[in-house]
Parts: sequence; structure tokens; C-alpha cells
Amino acid sequence: MIAQSLLGRTTVSPRVREIGLRILAILFILTLFVGGVQLRRWIGENTRHVRYQHDIINAFYWGQETLKEARDLAPDTVSANSWTGLFRGYLALYDRVKQEAYENDYGLDYPPLRLLTMAIWSKQVRDGYPWIDNEHPKLVNPLLKINLVCELVSAAAIFFLVQLCVRRSVHAHSTWPAWLSREHRASICGLAAASVAWLEPSMILDAHGWPQWDVWILPFYLFAALAALKNRWFWCGCLLAFGAMLKGQLLFVAPFFVLWPLWQKRWPSALRVLAGFTSTAALIVSPWLLRTPGACIVFVAVAGASFLIALRYKLPDKAAWLAGILGCAVFIIGALTGGSFAWFEIGFLYGTKHYPYLFISSCYNLASLLAAAGWSLKDHLLSAHLGSVHFHLTLQWALRLFFLGAVALCVRGAARYLRNRDPRVLIAITAPWLLMFALLGQMHERYLVWGAVVSAVALGVNIRLSIIHFIISAASTAMIVHVMLVDKKLDATLRAIDVLRGIRPYASVLVLVCVALYFWDALGWRIPAFRRGAVKTATARSLSLGPEPEEA
Repeated sequence: MIAQSLLGRTTVSPRVREIGLRILAILFILTLFVGGVQLRRWIGENTRHVRYQHDIINAFYWGQETLKEARDLAPDTVSANSWTGLFRGYLALYDRVKQEAYENDYGLDYPPLRLLTMAIWSKQVRDGYPWIDNEHPKLVNPLLKINLVCELVSAAAIFFLVQLCVRRSVHAHSTWPAWLSREHRASICGLAAASVAWLEPSMILDAHGWPQWDVWILPFYLFAALAALKNRWFWCGCLLAFGAMLKGQLLFVAPFFVLWPLWQKRWPSALRVLAGFTSTAALIVSPWLLRTPGACIVFVAVAGASFLIALRYKLPDKAAWLAGILGCAVFIIGALTGGSFAWFEIGFLYGTKHYPYLFISSCYNLASLLAAAGWSLKDHLLSAHLGSVHFHLTLQWALRLFFLGAVALCVRGAARYLRNRDPRVLIAITAPWLLMFALLGQMHERYLVWGAVVSAVALGVNIRLSIIHFIISAASTAMIVHVMLVDKKLDATLRAIDVLRGIRPYASVLVLVCVALYFWDALGWRIPAFRRGAVKTATARSLSLGPEPEEA
């Protein structure tokens, strides 16, 4: 038996091995889940003395303002406390805030779905605990449960992403044991990446120690990427729109999914992404846009005509095109009939103007280095005059254009990797989040948490990129810890604050180097001197591992 083992033979039947692997996987997943939940509880209990309370108070305040607006508009107390009254106040709050704002300083910067979530949470808190104040620890528990669900779903999405891309890959050589099938290899890589994402320290600290709501958009981005890999472009757009209505920062990386099919010269797929995004966004904001009976009548007429045309003519992807047309119709009718766009101005545009600085708090990125060198966000880099038109290129827009150009190059890499069935397509999908934090101005220190979580897919690619992921994770955690400690400034933490402040420029350079290496892999370019050791890929036709067919 020992001799057989040494010779690489085995006495265990494939069926027994399969059952054993499944049992081990189930035990590992259960242990990981329970341990992750307990870790989050421990973080929540032991960070109360440094908890960043401002965001909790702000969320509860605007939830209470929604309830207050509902009471002001309700004819009686019963109606004010009903769900109908809550929704009435929710729809009226944006307009009231816009009217009462001084010099367009709204204070509120929540997109529609986040505001709705906070309003529902505030109502439930007040119904259950009418005597508590904003500092009560039970106040935030419902939001922490939402964070937990989003973290769990994100880890599951990373598992499916890595599993899919590794299963599709066709490597000429492999260091895996011969008895492990391609399916097992893909599952092991996916489980490793999902485990690292589930235990990501910066995400846990951000969601349960701070706490913040940044993790809410991660499942939508990850499942949008999964939909794109399976050529479900319409659903990709729907997921992106829904996520953006929770947190507008998703819009920075959403162009990746429009440029992706465009780079492959698949124009209908790009239009399906836009159709899904437009129709979902229109469905969510239609109560503000279709406010009058005339607007509703016009929309019904347009919808009826569109349905008749769709039934009359045989068109591919009728449902997607019809949804896109109706979505565009909602926005056009709203603009022409006096619909309110206060939700857009307050929930999205205000956030881009609220903090006119190169960086906020403690950021390890290019903007912090530029600020240390004396630059500011609105500095002019280039001025031009074309007749009566004056054109000024500010540093803010230069960084934005630089970022969009880098995202376009990531799209090129993603298309190439997908064509070659290379799992490094995962790196191209992750890179926009890292580039966003590294290159753009007005970044908060928390915004690297998205890149730290999504870059866990590197565990399904290679060791070098996995090491980069852990460096990025450590940097993201350090920035969040720094802000939490500075907010309280306890005597025991003053030394740690000084150390974290002192390492900022060096950490910024380190993060930029890591992002540059990650970006280089996302591009898929190789220096000729190093091509010999590159991973070889095959495109054998005997394996039907290509993308799923286009959706009907």
C-alpha cells in the first residue's frame, strides 16, 4: 500500500473519494460560515468605543425626516403611521429638501433605494423602540443583518465567478493532482476565493465596526459580471441599475459592461445592457417622473403602441428592446410633463460636489500624493478658447478621463482573455474597482473595500496576484482603522494614529504599485523577454466550455 501510494496509485474508489470530498467541503463551508458570523459579532461588540457614529445618526435622521414628511402630508394619525403614509412621505422628501436647501447644500445624498431602506428601518425602529435615541446599540442591528446577507451573497457570487472561469479555462499544463477533475479544480479555486472574501477584514470592519453600507452594492456588481460572462446582457444592466440606486459609486465602474461588448463588436449586446439599465432605473424612479394623470396617459399610449408593434413584427429579443423603449419613454415623458428630477440631483449629482477635495480623510492613492505636492481638485491643467466657448480641463476631469481610458484597456484585456478561455478575465473584471480608488479624486478611505473584496478572485488565477490582494486588503483595513481611531482619539490609540499618519505617503506608493501590477495583468500584455514563461492556453474544440448562448 505504501509502495502504491509512493508510485501515485490509489486504493480508494472514485465514488468514495467523491463522497469524502463532498463531506469535507460541507464541513468546511459550515465551519467557515459559523466562524465568519461569530467574528462579525465579536467585531461589533468590541469596536463600540471607536464606532464611527456619524453615519448611523445621519441614516436615522433622514429616515426620521421621511416619517416626519409622512405625518405632515397625512390627513390623520392612522394614515401617517401606515405604510402608505411612509411611501407618500418618501416620494415628497426629495422635493422638500431641494426647496429648503441653502445654496444647493442639501445634506442628503442618498439615492432612492438607500433612502427607502433607511425610511423603512427608521419606521421599524420607532415602532419597536419608541423611547430609544440615536446612540442605542440596538438601533443599527437591522442594518447589520442586511450587511451580513450582502456579504454572504457576495462570497457566493465570487465562488460562482471563479468556478465558472476556471472551469472554462483550458491549460496545457497543470500542477494539480491527476485524479482531480476540472470540475473539482474549479470548485476548490472558487471555494478558496469565496472564503477569503467572506473573511475580508476591511469588509467586516467597514460593515460591522464602522458601520457603513458600502457592501450593499457588491452582490449586484458581482452577479452583473456573472451575467455578462453568460451573455445575459439585459440582466447585467438590470443588476447594475438596481445597485446604483443603492449607492451611486457603482456608476463609476458600470461603463466597463457597456464597453465590453462594444470592444467585441457586439453592438446589440451593448444596447441590451443599456436597455436593462434604463428600464430598471425608470421602474424605480417612475413615481417621481409620472406624477400627473396626463403623464400616465401618455405613457400608457406609448406602451400600447410599442406592444402592438412588437406583436406585429418579428424582432429578436423583443422583451429587452420593449423594456428599453418604455424606460426611455418614462424619462422623456417625465422631462416634458414636469416630472421631478430632484432624486437625481440630490441622490447622485450632489455627492460629486459635496466634497470638493482631492481626497477625504486618510487615503492611500494618487490623489493624496498630488495633494501633498500642492495640487487641488479644481486646478486648471489646460485652457482653450473656441470663439465664445471657454474650455478648461481641471485636474478632477483629467483624473476622470485617465480612469476611463484605463477601464477601456481593461475591457480590451477582458475580451482577449474571454476569447482564449483564460481565467485572468477575472482580473480584468476586478481592475476597475482598484483603478477607481487609485486614480480618481474625492475618494473616501472606505472605497478601497470594494477592490479588496472583489480582488479575492485572484486566488483562482495565480499566487502573485493573490499576494497583491492581501496587500490591498491590509491597506484598506489600515485606512478604515485610522479614521475610526482619529474620530475618537483615545489616549491608548494616539501612538497608532501617529504611525498610520506617518506611513500614508509610503502606503500610497505601495498601493499604486500593487494596482499597477494588477492592471498590467488585466491588460494581457507581455514583455517579449518574459513571454517564455507565460501560461499557455489552448482552444480545443472538443470541449464545449464556451459562453452560454445569447438570451432570447
